[in-house]
Amino acid sequence: MIGPDPRDRATGLFAEQYGEPPRGTWYAPGRVNLIGEHTDYNDGFVLPFAIGAGVTAVAARRPDGVLALASRQAPGEEVAVPLDGLAPGSVTGWAAYPAGVAWALRAAGYPVEGTSLSYDGDLPPGAGLASSAALECATALALTDLHGIALPRPQLAAIAHRAENDFAGVPSGIMDQSAALLGQAGHALLLDCRSGIGTAVPLDPGPLGLALLVVDTGARHAHAANGYAARRQACEDAAQALGVRSLRDITDASELAGLDSLLMRRARHVVTENSRVLATAGLLRGGQLGRAGPLLTASHASLRDDFEVSWPEADATVEVAVEAGAYGARMTGGGFGGSVLVLVRGEQVGEVRTAVAERFGRAGWAAPRFGTAIPSAGARRIR
Repeated sequence: MIGPDPRDRATGLFAEQYGEPPRGTWYAPGRVNLIGEHTDYNDGFVLPFAIGAGVTAVAARRPDGVLALASRQAPGEEVAVPLDGLAPGSVTGWAAYPAGVAWALRAAGYPVEGTSLSYDGDLPPGAGLASSAALECATALALTDLHGIALPRPQLAAIAHRAENDFAGVPSGIMDQSAALLGQAGHALLLDCRSGIGTAVPLDPGPLGLALLVVDTGARHAHAANGYAARRQACEDAAQALGVRSLRDITDASELAGLDSLLMRRARHVVTENSRVLATAGLLRGGQLGRAGPLLTASHASLRDDFEVSWPEADATVEVAVEAGAYGARMTGGGFGGSVLVLVRGEQVGEVRTAVAERFGRAGWAAPRFGTAIPSAGARRIR
């Protein structure tokens, strides 16, 4: 690790802010979604994995019934609110995510009392790597441990998901929280978002001579302020028009023929993406990760053309990476900005990086940032 450990930085901030040592340290990772975008809120299938970067929370109880929040990523922005006054809209900005977790726990009947928390992390916000879910899940572990609340991980993911939807106002699905809390090293999580059942699927590119390159394009998204909600509404409208509970119930794109053009394209993405997720999981189980490349690229084309959530830097990255020899590539995350995932042979990582960087330079875009995603362990207490 280069630079100070986020655990130590969060602990130092806690001492500066609250004048006492914390009572524990918790960590939740970000995630990369291998495939399965905008299917989670349609009761569909997703295939994310936890990564080695995330958010650290340090915390201690306090006697005054106040929730106090401070972050190294938001210097000078300490938030302190009475827990009894928490309600959707009462906290905004980054603090809405952890405050929403406290609110959701209390709304579910769990005895969360005054708590001080401070945070540090190494996930870039808005990069499509689920930084908000990592913040929520680290908070959820801290609050439940400190207050003696025992919850199964899937139920805790549902609490964190409610915080994001109902308190922070982001209409996302449950994939990100599930990946953070249920992730396993060397595996992806095949999550059935209708049943809530998650199954570990082997994903260890290194021994296969492969790498999962993540390209942060530098274009930033803000789901609550863009077309995310509109896409979700279109899916609900399509399901209603088709007379089904959700688009999960449609398994053949030919069943969409009666929809108008826009709803047909939105629904077609979801239907075909579910098929791609299941096919990819099958390839992973058979040790054939390389053969999943065309499915990744097809997923990107569907997100670009049918769901219309891609952006120019992502499209260029996918095109250039495949031209440079990658097995496949796709935008990852909700879209409108963020990162691209590239499946490539290990020895070709340098060539792909160079080709993408040169393309960005010719377009006059800021230089992209590169990293390698390694399927890693999920959220946990670390001190």
